[in-house]
Amino acid sequence: MRWTESKAWEWHQAQPWRCGFNILPSSAVNATEMWQAETFDEAMITRDLGWGRDLGFNACRVFLPFLVWDADPDAFRGRFDRFLALASAAGFATLPILFDDCAFAGKEPYLGPQDPPVPGVHNSGWTPSPGLARVTDRAAWPGLQAYVTDLVSAFREDPRVMAWDLYNEPGNSGMGYQSLPLLETVFVWARATSPTQPLTVGEWTPDLPALNAVSRRESDVVSFHSYTDRPALEAEIEALKREGRPLLCTEWMRRPLSRWEENLPLFRDAGVHCFAWGLVTGRTQTRFPWGSSPGAPEPDVWFHDLLHEDGSPWDADEVEGIRRILSGFSTT
Repeated sequence: MRWTESKAWEWHQAQPWRCGFNILPSSAVNATEMWQAETFDEAMITRDLGWGRDLGFNACRVFLPFLVWDADPDAFRGRFDRFLALASAAGFATLPILFDDCAFAGKEPYLGPQDPPVPGVHNSGWTPSPGLARVTDRAAWPGLQAYVTDLVSAFREDPRVMAWDLYNEPGNSGMGYQSLPLLETVFVWARATSPTQPLTVGEWTPDLPALNAVSRRESDVVSFHSYTDRPALEAEIEALKREGRPLLCTEWMRRPLSRWEENLPLFRDAGVHCFAWGLVTGRTQTRFPWGSSPGAPEPDVWFHDLLHEDGSPWDADEVEGIRRILSGFSTT
């Protein structure tokens, strides 16, 4: 059963204000590369979390690929437990994501060595989870149910898990309402394990109102994506407040439209937990804008991310501004 509003607010009041980023080590071109045993880089994860902590962040959102779990559930569960330990040691709560329809690479997920990034192209190696074909293949659903049940039940009482983000951008990559049945069903599967953490799926586009209606109806806490300027973000927050539940912005920030010095104080003052896209630039190349062409020159203005791979800031003034904003509001 969906949480009552009062239970959702009890959860919210027990949390500090969570401000963080979507984490993918700069050595990984996608979530598969992050989580496979051969390329699971604890040292780089620890490094990135440390740099984030030094800026004042206290939360991270991370994609969990079905295909890597399916290849070896026990080993994957162990790596996820290790990730939670590293994040917790750095003072971070974790928001894990189970399914995802984003397919920037234009291909289904696959195991083994991942293709190198296409120079100049934003997120050229990103593949969906569990894969767009599995979303509509009911014969694959027993495996998807086992995945959801295994992970959520294993960590259903783990205080290191802030909440469960069950499905990132359902309907993306041309899927549209083909993703609606799985969206409805993943809530059923996860809720059957009785997690102590809230469940959510974020709204990401106004073009799929039936998907948004399910997300609002089923989510214990309301989440959304916002790659807008401050006035549009203010309007989004005010509209979603009418749902009467705590809010999480699970993706935001694209330059030059979104500005840290404008949007971050708004999230803080409104009590909206927030997760920017990216921290350290790397193989996902998200410093380039959406739709960038192969061989594009280095952008004058980064689209996402804050730090170079050596930890130096892309914009020192911007980073110092973030530190000032976060140091003025306790996030612990």
